[in-house]
Amino acid sequence: MVARKPRIVIIGAGMAGLTAANKLHTAPGSADAFELCVVEGGNRIGGRIKTSEFGGDLIEMGATWIHGIGNSPIHKIAQETHSLESDQPWECMDGFLEDPVTISEGGYELNSSIVKSITSFFNKLMDFAQGKVVEEGLSKEEIECCNLAAKKASSVGSFLRQGLEAYWGCVKGQEELKGYDNWTRKSLEEAVFAIHENTQRTYTSACDLLTLDYEAESEYRMFPGEEITIAKGYMSIIESIASVLPPGSIQLGRKVTRIQWQPNGPLDFENGHDFRPVKLHFSDGSVIFADHVIVTVSLGVLKAGTQQGSGMFDPPLPTFKTEAISRLGYGVVNKLFLELSPTHDLGGGNLNKFPFLQMAFHRTDSEFRHPKIPWWMRKTSSVCPIYGKSSVLLSWFAGKEALELESLGDEEIISGVSTTISSFLSNSNSINGYGNSVEIPNGRQLKFHKVLKSRWGSDPLFLGSYSYVAVGSSGDDLDILAMPLPKNSTNNGYNNSSPQLQVLFAGEATHRTHYSTTHGAYFSGLREANRLLQHYHLSL
Repeated sequence: MVARKPRIVIIGAGMAGLTAANKLHTAPGSADAFELCVVEGGNRIGGRIKTSEFGGDLIEMGATWIHGIGNSPIHKIAQETHSLESDQPWECMDGFLEDPVTISEGGYELNSSIVKSITSFFNKLMDFAQGKVVEEGLSKEEIECCNLAAKKASSVGSFLRQGLEAYWGCVKGQEELKGYDNWTRKSLEEAVFAIHENTQRTYTSACDLLTLDYEAESEYRMFPGEEITIAKGYMSIIESIASVLPPGSIQLGRKVTRIQWQPNGPLDFENGHDFRPVKLHFSDGSVIFADHVIVTVSLGVLKAGTQQGSGMFDPPLPTFKTEAISRLGYGVVNKLFLELSPTHDLGGGNLNKFPFLQMAFHRTDSEFRHPKIPWWMRKTSSVCPIYGKSSVLLSWFAGKEALELESLGDEEIISGVSTTISSFLSNSNSINGYGNSVEIPNGRQLKFHKVLKSRWGSDPLFLGSYSYVAVGSSGDDLDILAMPLPKNSTNNGYNNSSPQLQVLFAGEATHRTHYSTTHGAYFSGLREANRLLQHYHLSL
């Protein structure tokens, strides 16, 4: 009789799932040790990685950056596959755009000293929150501001705002600004501070920074070195990882609707003598029996799948697992690309004059707010070309504004963005009297040729973008989410004759220090593959 091979099914063909499959297939002695397949509910691989083209440029609809090139496995793969060079222009090919033009609502270009001082202080606050050694770069007053804010902070949002209040308390007696109608020094400083808060919302996916846990912020880790984009697109990394898998091992259009597992001892699942403890049900009515399932779906899908009556897991996941899923944060971040019309110019006949525009909006309670700027634009921190000379502009949206963006038609988006940008760039106001460095003649609006947006919130396969540690949760919840089932303990309430490692979990939301990133997903896929290799005493 031929020995039966353990069957491993991986749910999800994103970074975590494909990395796990790659490791299980390529580890020494493992190629013929398992029956291995990856089932993907969508019609493509990549998950929240989705490279596309727009306006002749390569763009990313999802994951965009390699967050630090030092020791990054993603950067290593990109180097090995020569993915960091391309003849085709790509998003952020010249890195982060520098020297933003910061303009306040009403069309006033801000004095760089105001922008730099508030930007510098905000960055120091974030470094402090993240546990970085920043004392050497802080003044005595700034250290005092950080310490005062930290004493009262439960969230990153409250820490930042208390830090700003402390800053104002330390810099009393500053001269009031002149030449800014309807603005005071304090309101301008707050507006610049809000630009960076809104950027943090897109970094973290937290709709409101008041929901982002302060204590957990210092556990988050980034790799050293510069942050870069991938010339041939993030999909080139995914394709490289998937390329070693045998033909047919990735099954597209296979949406799992129910995962039956056995915490209380083996049952026969009507599968004859070929007993396997996990039974996967698919939307087309088919089933697969497996010894081990690695679940790599997003935290958003897990949140929906653990709601009462959803039936995604049968029996339902244990309480310790569902409570961790419930406590953790998961938000929506979307990208909006707009291509300037070929017939449009910015007053001087040169498309290349469009700046890296930072927009300082009036507070929600201000009577001076421009009535025609739509609410969903007001927490957008910037609009900028995707690289220096591109005619494609990019804005990032988070939270309820990101969800609203998904529901809008192209014409409504173009109208709202055009109105907003034109209101900032159409006035000849600057503190030096020379006018804005980039100007649209009065009465004219930007003309956009095409629009492209991501829709991560409404996509049923993702239901959002990435995870964060919410107030009320902690890094422990990320570890709990990563724990395989059944839980291996004599006091777990389960029958200890149950086969072990039936349901394993991977994905960015299962990594304690690198959640929300592609490399976090990569590491989690390796972790679960190694867990199974160790279980079968195979080399890692």
